[in-house]
Amino acid sequence: MATGGGTKAILAALGANAGIAVAKFIGFAITGSSSMLAESVHSVADTTNQGLLLLGQKTSRRKATREHPFGFGRDRYFYSFIVALMLFSLGSAFAIYEAIHKLQHPEPLTSPLVAVAILVVAIVLESYSFRTAIVESRKIKGEVSWWGFIRQSRTPELPVVLLEDAGALFGLMFALFGVGMSVVTDDPMWDGVGTLMIGILLGVIAIILIIEMKSLLIGEGATPKEFDDIAAAAVGGRVLRLIHIRTQYLGPDELLVAAKIAMEPGLPLAEAAAEIDASEQRIRTAVPAARLIYLEPDLDRTPAGAEEKAPDPITPDPA
Repeated sequence: MATGGGTKAILAALGANAGIAVAKFIGFAITGSSSMLAESVHSVADTTNQGLLLLGQKTSRRKATREHPFGFGRDRYFYSFIVALMLFSLGSAFAIYEAIHKLQHPEPLTSPLVAVAILVVAIVLESYSFRTAIVESRKIKGEVSWWGFIRQSRTPELPVVLLEDAGALFGLMFALFGVGMSVVTDDPMWDGVGTLMIGILLGVIAIILIIEMKSLLIGEGATPKEFDDIAAAAVGGRVLRLIHIRTQYLGPDELLVAAKIAMEPGLPLAEAAAEIDASEQRIRTAVPAARLIYLEPDLDRTPAGAEEKAPDPITPDPA
């Protein structure tokens, strides 16, 4: 990940959400709109979430200790998981509660044009934040789709900000829809409908993030492309083939690689060590995130004439 790019996207979202939250609370105080209240709480949650993402970036840079020999890179996954939980609790659950209350006890809006004006300004600010997240994400997204980027990225901050900003934009449009329909039809129940739409939207986004961040916390391995690059780079010189391999991301920027490699028989110790070092260097060149590499040399026990199979990232070779 380009950490600077992720930080830039977080800071853009933080500034936009803080300003929007203040404006929305003012709008709610004037209009009494439940959509505005739901969006106000949503913006407060988003602002807090950006702070948590920045905190995760800071704490993940702590030096490794004897108790945590692989460092604290997963702090970024942990705080991103907390962000997903907050989005679900403070965002979705609160909005759905407010929607039910508003639908059961509808109240007419006062000064709805104030709410409309604030929502339009908020859409402009949120669009800037969303555009920043898209620009920074494109730098590391590659050729995969946006959905693929969210599912496959080992960097948590940019997918989180992307989904948050997308949810915020759609939420603002839903709030604008609810307030607008309340004015046009003179029926305040539409405000509750808009609020319910916001709650459901935030719930879906939160569940997606919870699933993805939980997977990263448990430990995800190299992407299919990275795995293929590592397998290809490991072989060369007197390293004949890759027998089996394990990979796991210890943090967004640090990949652990442990593998057994087949080497030519009868190599002197010094030459075998040199071949292992060369293989490690090739892997690091192919996949820069592969910072911790442990290669175990072994003999090639593939039967003569047998078809050589690609290394299995799951099942180890019995040799």
